[in-house]
Amino acid sequence: MFFEYPKLLYLLVLPLLLCALYIFRVLKGREAHLRVSSDLPWLKAGRSAYNWLRHIPFVLRMAAFVLIVIAIARPRSSSQVEKIDTEGIDIVFAMDVSTSMLARDFTPDRISAAKDIAIEFISQRPSDRMGIVVFAGESYTQCPLTTDRATLINLMKEVQTDIIEDGTAIGNGLATAVARLSTSSAPSRVIILLTDGVNNMGEITPLTAAQIAQSYGIRVYTIGIGANGTAPYPVLTPWGVQLKNIQVELDEPLLKEIASSTGGRYFRATDNTKLAEIYAEINQMEKAKTSIDSFPVYKELFGTFAFWALLCLLAEMLIRLFVRRLP
Repeated sequence: MFFEYPKLLYLLVLPLLLCALYIFRVLKGREAHLRVSSDLPWLKAGRSAYNWLRHIPFVLRMAAFVLIVIAIARPRSSSQVEKIDTEGIDIVFAMDVSTSMLARDFTPDRISAAKDIAIEFISQRPSDRMGIVVFAGESYTQCPLTTDRATLINLMKEVQTDIIEDGTAIGNGLATAVARLSTSSAPSRVIILLTDGVNNMGEITPLTAAQIAQSYGIRVYTIGIGANGTAPYPVLTPWGVQLKNIQVELDEPLLKEIASSTGGRYFRATDNTKLAEIYAEINQMEKAKTSIDSFPVYKELFGTFAFWALLCLLAEMLIRLFVRRLP
């Protein structure tokens, strides 16, 4: 146990002074006020319980004072800080949010499946810092690197299409993810790039962004998402939203080159199960041990001392009210 404000403990000198004053007054009060030939009759009578009981309120009051001083000094306890081995990886999700991600060859659609499986992946890696970058015709950071799992998951759930200009700027998305990791000092830095299309927009070419990632020692795992051939896509018609089969266009050679040039791997996901298996495989591959200090968990103890101080004050009040009127 230690105190957050230890200097307040100097106030404990006051109870000592008050006790000395009380003892002085008690002894002074015992001076004789009546001269008698002998005190034998009083000695035979003995001392009544009141002689002892009258001191209890003062003792309780001093005990309450001491406990209150200790409480306001804020006593705390903590577990011992130890070195522990944990995962130390920084991961950024670069997710395609173009409207083609609404295709329903996944359940319920590509973007929903990608978010749900990514959230499961996040939950399985509590020691890593993670961030989210989204891209379509342009790119932006949805969530910077963080260890706050609740915030990260909530921001992943908010990822959706139609929030930026439509298109597929793979190079911009990858470059933004690299920028998030460029200042990281983690022993392993990874980008998981997920897309279902062909690069058709952006100021930075995908291979240029891959070269930048390689220069920073960042591995890129690329995931091509979408069924082979055609996929049902929701189309607005005069009769409402209807599904229309569209041709799946995916630049697999590009995604393979991005992955191989950075030391990563390319995966093809054709359904929810396959996508989950890909994330599970990446989860197994990306294991880097690092030694860090565990953060001690502090426990506040002032409430216990405040509780006992209150009991002492209540006991003093009850003795004065119900036992006998005491000074």
